[in-house]
Amino acid sequence: MRFRNPGESQPVVQVSPEPTPNPNAIKFTLDQPATGGRAETFREGSDPAGSPLGARIFALGGVTNVFATANFVSVTKDEAADWQDLGPRVVEAIQDHFGGGAGA
Repeated sequence: MRFRNPGESQPVVQVSPEPTPNPNAIKFTLDQPATGGRAETFREGSDPAGSPLGARIFALGGVTNVFATANFVSVTKDEAADWQDLGPRVVEAIQDHFGGGAGA
């Protein structure tokens, strides 16, 4: 599974989306640690300070849960959201978080 961003330059972090058994969730594997060594979960009502990356992804809309640990971020979308639209924006949000995306 690959999402491409138009005009994408070489990002600071490489992100590889992978399908999961749940069609509403995708595992985004990074080539570096996703967190500072602890698991982070972000959902409706979570404190953005507890997971800045999770808050950034959640703010895209259509996201119900973000779980980050080790070198991956698992994102669960709501039924109405479409991965073809949401997937590239999640990749961009991850790259922006690490300072390498177009919006950094």
